[in-house]
Amino acid sequence: MSAFKSDFLRIMSERGFIQQTSDDAGLDKLFATETVTAYIGFDPTASSLHAGGLIQIMMLHWMQKTGHRPMALMGGGTGMVGDPSFKDEARKLMTPQTIQANIDGIKKVFSNYLTFGEGPRDALMVNNADWLLPLNYLEFLRDVGQHFSVNRMLSFDSVKQRLDREQSLSFLEFNYMILQAYDFVELNRRYGVRLQMGGSDQWGNIVNGIDLGHRLGTPQLYALTSPLLTTSSGAKMGKSLNGAVWLNADMLSPYEFWQYWRNTEDADVERFLKLYTTLPLDEITRLGKLGGAEINDAKKVLATEVTAMLHGRDAAEQAAETARKTFEEGALAESLPTVDLDRSALEAGTGILSLFVSAGLAASNGEARRHIQGGGVRLNDQNIADERRMVTLADLTSEGVLKLSLGKKKHILVRPK
Repeated sequence: MSAFKSDFLRIMSERGFIQQTSDDAGLDKLFATETVTAYIGFDPTASSLHAGGLIQIMMLHWMQKTGHRPMALMGGGTGMVGDPSFKDEARKLMTPQTIQANIDGIKKVFSNYLTFGEGPRDALMVNNADWLLPLNYLEFLRDVGQHFSVNRMLSFDSVKQRLDREQSLSFLEFNYMILQAYDFVELNRRYGVRLQMGGSDQWGNIVNGIDLGHRLGTPQLYALTSPLLTTSSGAKMGKSLNGAVWLNADMLSPYEFWQYWRNTEDADVERFLKLYTTLPLDEITRLGKLGGAEINDAKKVLATEVTAMLHGRDAAEQAAETARKTFEEGALAESLPTVDLDRSALEAGTGILSLFVSAGLAASNGEARRHIQGGGVRLNDQNIADERRMVTLADLTSEGVLKLSLGKKKHILVRPK
């Protein structure tokens, strides 16, 4: 469908959020005529979501901004099974205590993007443990399990890929599809949910829910999936060289989060501005046309806007200012990431190679040595050419720290304790 009439789907289409819908015309009419409640499920596999999940959160944000009711579904029940979709092997099972701790951590992020409350358009956060844990297994098999064809479930790409690799798929995991489908039906009964959204890897699971709803007598349910994003060079969104790009500030500082977006590849800037900010499209088009060194200005806008939505405008602007001082003035910015080092190590003297490993800027002495040989290592803004260089208390700056730099963009303060 080329032109959507409803605000929400038009924005989703214009900004690149839509991979597939189950019924363009029906869904567009629903959004144009009703206040729609839609949900996205979030697996509590860690105590924070990472940047790969931001596209889903932004979809919920735009839902509320266009007058509809978004819902974040926490998988407290399904988390006890684990989603097998496109996984090479079974997830490690988590205890209920771990699942709850992860949910508590994940919840912190959503209030930055959604307004929760009791009103008809206020966002909801619910936990599928509320209805999955009390289920009577035999009744569930009889009332819900009868509607699922094993032949059809085996045809889903997520299952076929696993079996093609000759990796076993446990009966426990096979149940996940049924439970997720049942969530959709239960959410319709409890909250009037009509739409489930998610990444395109969830298409089969969502369609299962639509089919189950049809068999169990719900109103017409709908699916909308977003593309699974990679960077232009093929890297997975939400992953950096140092690991996952976490959304919780206690797991990744606002400055490091800002830096992740500042380092966006040139070819991705306009696309990411559309997906991860609320800037007007004409402004995004203007920024996307910047070339040469000016593209860095667009990257700074991207980094600041994405960080402001998650961590607040003050934290975003402080991160931008820290970067400006560090990169443009060579100054020592107190808000740089900091690691502690036992003071006795500097009293005795520690090698520059092991110092870089301890600070997390290199994985091994060999990697640190290669960086030095390549001219990419600096101590207190001075190039280091001697891989046998010893670092002592005499190297501390007037602020009582060491500033380690790798290339132009990675900086760590080492503080002796």
